[in-house]
Amino acid sequence: MTAHRASPLYDEAYAKRYRAHDDEFLDSRPCRDFAEWLERICETFQPPIDVLDLGCGTGRYFWALTGVRDLIGIDASRPMLAEARHPYNAARITARKIVLIEDDLSSHDFGVEQFDLVYSIGVLAEHVAFDETVASRVARWLRPRGRFAFTTVHLDSPSIPKTPGRRLGRALAAVVPPALRERIRARLLAGGLYADEARVRAVLDPAFDIELLQRFESEAHLHCLCVARKKAS
Repeated sequence: MTAHRASPLYDEAYAKRYRAHDDEFLDSRPCRDFAEWLERICETFQPPIDVLDLGCGTGRYFWALTGVRDLIGIDASRPMLAEARHPYNAARITARKIVLIEDDLSSHDFGVEQFDLVYSIGVLAEHVAFDETVASRVARWLRPRGRFAFTTVHLDSPSIPKTPGRRLGRALAAVVPPALRERIRARLLAGGLYADEARVRAVLDPAFDIELLQRFESEAHLHCLCVARKKAS
C-alpha cells in the first residue's frame, strides 16, 4: 500500500487491533500454514541469509524465519511499524538484526543484490499492484538464484464483489475474440490488485522461474501462493 493510502487506513487504533489479532495466531489455520510455508522456504537456503519483508505490518511472521542474518521490514504505516517493534512470538525470533523502514515499497530502492529472500504476505495484488515493475525491482534486489515468495488475491476469490460489471465482463471474456478478451481481463484484474495463476506467470516470466504456484484459502480470500527463483543471468 502506498504511504498516502496507508496513513488514514492503518492508524494507531487499527494497528493495535491488528497486533491483538496476532496474539490469536494459533487459532488461525491459514496463519499457521503461512508460517510453515516460510519455514520450508528458509530451509531451502544455506544459512545465513538476508531477508526482506515487503509490507511487514506488525511483523506477524518474523518468528517463522530461520537462518536469517539481517531482516528488513518495510511498511508505509508508522503505527503498524510501531507494533512490529514488539511482534508476536518475539522470543522465538532468531534473526541477528532487524531493521524497520517506514516508506512506500513501490518507490523505495534497496540497491542491487541485497537479499537472498524477499517475501510478502497479504500485500501484493491486494493493497499494492502486482505488476512487471514490482517483479523487476525485486529481481534487482535479489542475489543470484534468490527467491521471491508472495501471495496475491486470486481473481476467483469469493471476497471480490460480484458487481454487475464484473459479472458481465466474465461472461463476455468467455466468448469474445482473444484481443478483446485480454482487454476485458485487464479490467477484471483491476490494474494488478488481483492476480490469478496466468497473471503471476506472465509478470514473473522475464526474471524468475516458478518453483511453486498454487491456490490457498485464508479466512479472507482465495490466494495464489507463489515461490519463484531468480533466473541465472
